[in-house]
Amino acid sequence: MRRLSLYFQVHQPFRLRRYRFFDIGNDHYYYDDYLNESVMRKVAERSYLRANEIISRLLERHEGFKVAFSITGIALEQFELYVPEVLESFRRLAAHPRVEMLGETYAHSLASLANQEEFKRQVEEHRQAMKKYFGVTPHVFRNTELIYSDEIGARVAEMGFEGILTEGAKHVLGWKSPNYLYCNAINPRLKVLLKNFKLSDDIAFRFSDRNWAEWPLTAEKFAGWLRDLPPQEEIVGLFMDYETFGEHQWEETGIFGFLEAFPAAVLGSTDFIFTTPTDAVRELQPVSDISVPHPISWADEERDLTAWLGNELQDEAFGKLYALADKMKKIKDAGLKKDWNYLQASDHFYYMCTKFFSDGAVHSYFNPYDSPYDAFINYMNVLSDFELRVNTAYAEKKGGSPEVTKLTRLLREKEQELEKLRKELEKYKNTPVSGRRKTTGRSSATQKGTGRKKKSPGK
Repeated sequence: MRRLSLYFQVHQPFRLRRYRFFDIGNDHYYYDDYLNESVMRKVAERSYLRANEIISRLLERHEGFKVAFSITGIALEQFELYVPEVLESFRRLAAHPRVEMLGETYAHSLASLANQEEFKRQVEEHRQAMKKYFGVTPHVFRNTELIYSDEIGARVAEMGFEGILTEGAKHVLGWKSPNYLYCNAINPRLKVLLKNFKLSDDIAFRFSDRNWAEWPLTAEKFAGWLRDLPPQEEIVGLFMDYETFGEHQWEETGIFGFLEAFPAAVLGSTDFIFTTPTDAVRELQPVSDISVPHPISWADEERDLTAWLGNELQDEAFGKLYALADKMKKIKDAGLKKDWNYLQASDHFYYMCTKFFSDGAVHSYFNPYDSPYDAFINYMNVLSDFELRVNTAYAEKKGGSPEVTKLTRLLREKEQELEKLRKELEKYKNTPVSGRRKTTGRSSATQKGTGRKKKSPGK
């Protein structure tokens, strides 16, 4: 029997508010709470809750159905803040023996390309989150955006993982097929499971395209494509964003009907069985190693890093961020550590991408900026304030000058004042309308402002 590995990525970043130059040094809260909650609730309603319900039914209906997820730490934090019902639905799925939760970077970051100690820290933090939320320990790793190279794979093996997922990129495979299990070129103990990008993207990107020659795509047609694969090919990896169901592909396209019919079509008319990544790497033998000297990803046509590190804007922001890594290792402040995680999310660099001419629709997904340049300026303003706070905390730890100590005290006083205002706002929100004092015209006008709440994920 041949194997089919179905895997979904679940991630949403903490998007930044409009942070002006004059906010630097004065306001240390960086996040657009209103936008983050709106996006999360929208995606939860359109995608996560509906898809989880269907997956749960499929697990009950088909004994042979299996599926894998990876959920970033910052997505889990937002589930707790905004949509706890989504977290509970994932908990129910994770408890099922035919559902696997994979490891990944906590912050959906590019740390594997910048700082190996930070990469290891985030992987461990995510591992602890999987234990905390789901009671599981991941055995297979999925790096941010399927980023992989021989060296990254070797480091993942050192962290104790048995396998890793990545892209079956043409320029890496050459004449080879992605439909086999491979191993890492440096450490053969790490098995490498590849994405079949054509079959995956037929669902993730082309499903609703009426100009596509294969439209409309049905589960039966897709099962026929699986049957037509060369019989010696052992495993097909279908990897995609979970938002494919209901968000990237709207309900009106029939995507949920496709998902519901898919297991029956595969199990009933092909020689494929479903497998989890861990079962695959334990039960199959790699046909050879796979040489990936330069990092690849699953993004855009190039399958490289240019979606995040392809222009001077991205390179400058990336360099400035990770220049703080050594100092952050020595800082214990919980608020700074939260911000450090959130600012590492790869999405911030993705918003600075200038490749709109080739992959514009993908890069505009939930992008809060009018242009890559707006994204860069806003991020750099935030990063400048964050750097001031890091330098202050670092100098204080080492026994700084009186001027630094004074600045530290002023920063703390401001943060305490912001926390006091946040608590007053929460108290006001929780007071019944009948118990509130009448508002003046000035306070009403204030309420019509940005809508930004002080419910802080980072404080």
